[in-house]
Amino acid sequence: MDKTRQPIIAILGHVDHGKTSLLDHVRSLGNKARSSVMDREAGGITQHIGATEVPAIILNNLCGPLLGGKTFDSPGLLFIDTPGHQSFSALRSRGGALADIAILIVDISEGCKPQTIESLRILKNSKTPFVLAANKVDRLHGWSSESNRPMAYSLKQQTKDAMAIFEEKYWKIVGQLAEYDFNVERYDRVKDFTKEIALVPISAREGEGIQDLLAVVIGLAERYLSEKLSDIEGSGEGTVLEVKEERGLGKTLDIILHRGSIKKGDEIVLVTNEGGTSTRVKGMFSPRGMSEMRDAGNRWDDTDIIYAAAGLKISGVNLEGVLAGTTIRVVNNEEEKRIAIKNANNESKLSIELSEEGVCIKSDTVGGLEALAKELESIGVPIRSASIGKVSRKDVRSVETSQDPFHRIIMAFSTDILIDAKNEIEKSENKIKYINSDIIYRILDEHEEWVELRKKEIEEENREDVVYPGRIRLLPDHTFRASKPAVVGVRVLGGRIHVGQRLLKDGKRIGRIKSIRSGQDSMKQSEQGSEVAISVDGVTIGRQIEEGDELLVDVPESHAIKLIKMDLTPIEKEILEELMLIHRKEDHFWGR
Repeated sequence: MDKTRQPIIAILGHVDHGKTSLLDHVRSLGNKARSSVMDREAGGITQHIGATEVPAIILNNLCGPLLGGKTFDSPGLLFIDTPGHQSFSALRSRGGALADIAILIVDISEGCKPQTIESLRILKNSKTPFVLAANKVDRLHGWSSESNRPMAYSLKQQTKDAMAIFEEKYWKIVGQLAEYDFNVERYDRVKDFTKEIALVPISAREGEGIQDLLAVVIGLAERYLSEKLSDIEGSGEGTVLEVKEERGLGKTLDIILHRGSIKKGDEIVLVTNEGGTSTRVKGMFSPRGMSEMRDAGNRWDDTDIIYAAAGLKISGVNLEGVLAGTTIRVVNNEEEKRIAIKNANNESKLSIELSEEGVCIKSDTVGGLEALAKELESIGVPIRSASIGKVSRKDVRSVETSQDPFHRIIMAFSTDILIDAKNEIEKSENKIKYINSDIIYRILDEHEEWVELRKKEIEEENREDVVYPGRIRLLPDHTFRASKPAVVGVRVLGGRIHVGQRLLKDGKRIGRIKSIRSGQDSMKQSEQGSEVAISVDGVTIGRQIEEGDELLVDVPESHAIKLIKMDLTPIEKEILEELMLIHRKEDHFWGR
């Protein structure tokens, strides 16, 4: 067994900036070195659950040209890839980040995007060292790319024009990260890795610069994390990535083991909603050969013992209720078990401050829930309830009774909603908002938009009487002005029309009623059967609308909710139902 474990590496970045391409390239590194029997010594890459292990023999061969004969001390690198767990902060190890080092991948031409900024914030909060991978250099105009070439050589082969474009993009990224107090320097010019963030230009598609990136990552780990990587003795400790139901095995846990070892028969302490619980490892598995961890099917290798750092799947009894993102601890005696249960009990208690009034938040992991709570706390949004798992009827009812209309909202991060909870929202008369996303900043943006919209609706409700739906026909030969505003005679075919209402043609908004007149008299509204002249902002007769057109007169959503409960005429009901169908194409919960 090695005296040190391999560093655990996480790859973060904005969508489409190349995270998948980089991971795919890492997975392909061992293809030529593979033998019929896959093991670490044969130079193969082991695909663990949620992880890809690159052994030292491959790293030394790959990075050899850059090292001048030097070899790495590390036994390899373990890249964690966690499907369904987009929040890096959800992956924790004894209160810190599970990953030892992160690679933040950025499209060199696009620079920092919202998810890049979110990743930077998470890395800063978790104090995780990271390397910047500036991807897609092969797409720069004039760039000459060569498959699997070290970037140290590639930079010397480029034309002045190509390098000028590269420098322009490079300095833009340097400036963007400086805004977040990060000092970036090109990797071959870094003087102090503790004060400067190394930027490595790469092409994940061509494999260009990957050697340089891996060399920088290992160099960082060996130089600054040696003490952390030597902490491998003693009882096994890991992080639960996912709780799954496997055919023939029942409930299983996908785990990253980051300390010590674990073997079949070991007693383990786990974290549940109810606190710490213990069980024994019944089965232990890893995917065979290069099987994809997300879809290994029946290609599992049974194994008796695994050492850190590694990914694995375990089966056992009483795994129900185990929380993803929490710690698994191997215990060897009653004293260790007592301490582990105490720690698990503490871990099950969320470090989130709850208020009597506030919103409801949900997530699939403890870390994810705490990350969302921290963001809401920073913008002054109180939290009434916070829990792990899917959104339930209980969650809906907790926000439904809120006195503050701005707290009738459920925010779900990386988790789903149960069907009965969905039905409960649809039936509710209290206008509950449900937001879910696997990206925190999207939840926050949608929350902000909803609050603004809700403010306007409440103002409108307080300011106006209920306005009714209506249908009008533009009368032939009754155009008094074509535009600015258009003035035209109409017949109210059904319902009523009101000053300020929007007009819809074929389901699309085309203008707003500015005034209603009958002869010399101005009117606020007009009812079915009447013929009046209306002025309309935002349209030109002969372009957006024509004489003879039939138009719907829209109502605000808040009024539609009230109208549903009112005694409408059959024609008014028919028009309201038509309006609801139109709006629910864009918003399923409109008017509910």
